[in-house]
Amino acid sequence: MPVGVLSIGSHTPDKVIDNQQISAWTGMPESWVSERTGVLTRRYAEPGTATSDLALHAAREALDGVSDEVRERLGALVVATSTPDVPQPSTAAILQHKLGLSVLPAFDINAVCSGFLYGLSVAEGLLKAGRHGEYVLLVGADMFSTIMDRTDRRTVSLFGDGAGAALLGEVPEGYGLQSVRLVTDGEFHHYVGVEGGGTRTPLDAEAREAGKHYFRMDGRAVRDYALSVLAKLTAMTLDDCGLALEDVDRFVFHQANTRLLET
Repeated sequence: MPVGVLSIGSHTPDKVIDNQQISAWTGMPESWVSERTGVLTRRYAEPGTATSDLALHAAREALDGVSDEVRERLGALVVATSTPDVPQPSTAAILQHKLGLSVLPAFDINAVCSGFLYGLSVAEGLLKAGRHGEYVLLVGADMFSTIMDRTDRRTVSLFGDGAGAALLGEVPEGYGLQSVRLVTDGEFHHYVGVEGGGTRTPLDAEAREAGKHYFRMDGRAVRDYALSVLAKLTAMTLDDCGLALEDVDRFVFHQANTRLLET
């Protein structure tokens, strides 16, 4: 039974943060931001918005694309996020309540930028196991504006807020997910992260004073690692499907930034 995408939804907040605003926050010229990243705008949610609120819009759009019968046979809800509403309970449980869904498995996945892809694999596994209904709703949602140091040009120029959703279920043979390659290299865990707020570094006044509640990234190291593995992983995934590069009409990569994608 192949598993594929039956319906999708998305949502971005209305507030646009342009490079003039990034320049004002960081002191860098607007031209520096656009030339170094290729990013012109990003979206920020209004104060008082929670990640589940963004997820709700995307999830509803995905569910609106299918019949009521499909919604009633939903087997699980998975939310991929690294900026949850609260440490506990899961944002998925909060979203489940906001959607008015009946009792079903609902849980979060935190794999940062790879979260939605990990969620696809988990959803596929749930459906193929056949124990949790015929459909899975997968939502990816984040509010990076809430963890940005707005003086840090390395990060604030890149990240924003938004949500996407996909309803997954059985599709005809020859369609759906053909191959997924998941890779984590724990040696480089320190390249990206938020230091404060966990059991290792409690988010007390001292941690806040040191800015440990903000997102930090070693951009050059991340760039070098991505470039070292992307071609290899792409080739391995295509091999799984019996395809060559020239067989593919379109590649859609993680939108790290325009300049990195061009490289």
